[in-house]
Amino acid sequence: MDTLIKGKGREHTISTDGPVTIIGEKINPTGRKKLAQALRDLDLEFVRDLARLQAAAGANLLDVNVGVPGLDDVDLLPRVVQAVCATVDLPLCIDTTNPTALAAALRVAPGKPLVNSVNGEEASLGSILPLVKDRGAAVIGLTMDENGIPGDPETRAAIAEKIVNRAVRIGIPAEDVLIDPLVLTVGADDQAGAITLRTIELVRARLGVNINLGATNVSFGLPERITLNQAFLALSIRAGATCMITDAAALGLTIRAAELVLGRDEYAVHYISLFRVQQKVKS
Repeated sequence: MDTLIKGKGREHTISTDGPVTIIGEKINPTGRKKLAQALRDLDLEFVRDLARLQAAAGANLLDVNVGVPGLDDVDLLPRVVQAVCATVDLPLCIDTTNPTALAAALRVAPGKPLVNSVNGEEASLGSILPLVKDRGAAVIGLTMDENGIPGDPETRAAIAEKIVNRAVRIGIPAEDVLIDPLVLTVGADDQAGAITLRTIELVRARLGVNINLGATNVSFGLPERITLNQAFLALSIRAGATCMITDAAALGLTIRAAELVLGRDEYAVHYISLFRVQQKVKS
């Protein structure tokens, strides 16, 4: 199944049959004090630099989030979207749970953006999906609802099915819905990674849609996070994940290596191509 996303000057297809899509995560102030301060100061050049770096490191899309407590995201999110689009031509993943801010950002985003995100709560489905439909965008669906994040794969898969069915019912094509099975840190629950991997398998088998992950959550609070992230990325790709919100510079090559080892990169074309791109950035 293919999900076409469009930016100002570039298109990208997220595909269940193609290379894993990398969504650059750096324009998100969660845990990033410098970016949070830059957003408070309206320092858009700092944001532009982050966009350039993730694009140069091989990101296919860029996640854009301005969630800093006390800031007016309805005003700020469209400004940041415009700044990023003026700097790079990659398609965008607009990351907010505020429907008003989302509507404002969708008005200025070029092409066909990806929305991050909707979930199984009735309030979320009712406020986010109509905006996605009216804009002709694509959307990521999180496998959580009014009861929080389920602790078992079957319930998460059921929420995924609910989101896809509701989207299709109002006129959003199934191929424009990505499912995020959610991953929690294995530092708090040693079964968290296994639950997510099984959810990926269930969603892939039952719905056939593209599957997105914020994969680096798995290592939160633990030492040597890069090692855990690399292991989980490889396993999730094997399970059927097709899209990752992650740091393209730090983990992009791990993603391409996993695809190569799994026999999904003929003649190592994608692995070697990204290696060369990243070597140019370093030089």
